[in-house]
Amino acid sequence: MEFLYEYGLFVAKAVTIVLAFIVIVSTIVGVASKQKPGKGHLEITSISDQLKDVTQYAKEVLLSKDALKKLAKAQKKEEKAKSKEKQEDENRSRLFVIDFKGSMDAYEVEHLREEITAILCVAEKDDEVLVRLESGGGVVHGYGLAASQLQRIKDKGLSLTIAVDKVAASGGYMMACVADKLIASQFAYIGSIGVLAQLPNFNKLLKKNDIEFEQHTAGEFKRTLTVFGENNDEGRAKFKEEIEEIHVLFKDFVHSQRPAMDIDKVATGEYWPGVKAKSLGLIDDLSTSDDYILSHHPAREIFSVKYSVKKNVAEKLGMSAANVVEKAFMKSWSKARHWF
Repeated sequence: MEFLYEYGLFVAKAVTIVLAFIVIVSTIVGVASKQKPGKGHLEITSISDQLKDVTQYAKEVLLSKDALKKLAKAQKKEEKAKSKEKQEDENRSRLFVIDFKGSMDAYEVEHLREEITAILCVAEKDDEVLVRLESGGGVVHGYGLAASQLQRIKDKGLSLTIAVDKVAASGGYMMACVADKLIASQFAYIGSIGVLAQLPNFNKLLKKNDIEFEQHTAGEFKRTLTVFGENNDEGRAKFKEEIEEIHVLFKDFVHSQRPAMDIDKVATGEYWPGVKAKSLGLIDDLSTSDDYILSHHPAREIFSVKYSVKKNVAEKLGMSAANVVEKAFMKSWSKARHWF
């Protein structure tokens, strides 16, 4: 009896703690949801200055005292010469760097459009835009809009380079293929030119529990497949037809951007590491974004352009939960389809 009493007391304490935690979280979410959404702001930082600082620090650590004295004298001479070369420095072309790490719903496109608009407002004809892209794909309409945003750069007459260090698959590759020059690291995932659509169906479970489900539509194919209703072969055939149509549009878009590539050979839904992707014509060169940036330093002024929005508490909690779910999904996906 004493054991049962102690066990019951433990359970009561545990339930009380859980309920208290739920109440606290609910209160925080309730208060936070009433907050106004944060306003966005543009951040432009000089990558050129960062590289100069890194170089200077490395020299100070690695060089001897005598070498540092000689370096200091040389730098003084350079500073005097800079006043004469100031006009030339001001006329140097610029490389604008954008980072795009896309999620499944491609919500990041809202930031991308702001960043591109800012660049287009100040860029000159000799400037270039580098997009460091990372995405495994997602919704069709979201990534279609993202690709259209990148097209704005080319329409303005600017050179567009896209660098893929990790992955540009499916919708990610739809964006990447817009580039004038597309580079990737040798083991980056590239391709997956295909369309995927899937949904569960609980109709048999509902029937087993004597639960009826009704769905009313106007239009023969307003709803082809359903999660709770009973699906039929006609609906499945129409659904498959719609997927095939999207795939054709995807293929046509990629082919319009990279006409020299054998589109039928690569539009199978497969993806390849960068080395193989180059031989298939999916990319132009093997390189990391870091090497590409360094190749333009110090000949160009290099700037990072980022649009940020300060999130309120509710958004932070929501984003944290979404990130956990997405990371779990991507981890399962990578385990199921892994190169190594």
